[in-house]
Amino acid sequence: MTGAGELEPYEVGMLDVGDGHLLRWEASGNPDGKPVVVLHGGPGSGSSPDFRWMFDPSVYKVVLFDQRNCGRSTPHASEPEIDLSTNTTADLVDDCERLREHLGVDRWMVWGGSWGTTLGLAYAEAHPDRLTEMILVNVGTTTRGEVEWITRSMGRLFPEEWARFRDGVPEADRDGDLSAAYARLLHDPDAAVRERAARAWCEWEDTHVATYAGHRHDQRYEDPRFRMCFARIVTHYWSNAAFLDDGQLVREAHRLAGVAGVLINGRLDISGPPDIAWQLAREWPDAELVLADDAGHGAAHPSTFEAIVAATTRFGSHP
Repeated sequence: MTGAGELEPYEVGMLDVGDGHLLRWEASGNPDGKPVVVLHGGPGSGSSPDFRWMFDPSVYKVVLFDQRNCGRSTPHASEPEIDLSTNTTADLVDDCERLREHLGVDRWMVWGGSWGTTLGLAYAEAHPDRLTEMILVNVGTTTRGEVEWITRSMGRLFPEEWARFRDGVPEADRDGDLSAAYARLLHDPDAAVRERAARAWCEWEDTHVATYAGHRHDQRYEDPRFRMCFARIVTHYWSNAAFLDDGQLVREAHRLAGVAGVLINGRLDISGPPDIAWQLAREWPDAELVLADDAGHGAAHPSTFEAIVAATTRFGSHP
């Protein structure tokens, strides 16, 4: 589509959002182009330069940032003494607004992937007047039922792997909230306990996205710093159902009336089953649901990526 050099950031910064947090952000593409903010997954994955390839750099001003405590934002959740009490969905929604104001953007398109769809919906429903359009990929709303599905019910598909995952927590915790049990282990005073928990959590994460031919192991989990950060932030959010009222995001989707959206989901996405996107589309009158029949979780599958580029191309033609 374009040479890699054209996609390099033309501006990079660290935004102070309070509570001791500095968010690393970047802007690439056309400085005078259509603004789009990219909300990464996880939570805790951090942004990736690969996200830039979804947008025509001659058309879009592409804004990426690392959410609180991950990526190149500081402080980093891999640090033993890290406190996540000021890292909630409401905090991240406020951060999006602070970044928009900092960049002098009046309205922008929101792109969210996986966890980024939960954050994107929370942000959009709080500030619908600040959106032009939305593209949500691998849709999830982080309800208690969805967390239960990923951490327990999905064991029916991966019984051996799930048994190892369950047995990674103390026996007394195995019939309860597994994300909460892992969150406790990941803040244990003993570094060896923390490391075992991070490895076990990330092994399960790597397992339940592997539902389509050609899936590859996520090499990021080999990095102990990434592994600890990711596991801590995910379990923090999942054990609190994203700090949202259960079902809130679908229930309040009517607030997005007038905002055009595309919901892209893999038919084989077990982590974020397509019924979530389907339910959301029923409540959001201006949303289009696109199901990629041969795709699972993630934006890199050819069918999913093709749908994403089709959406960004279409919205890029809008003023």
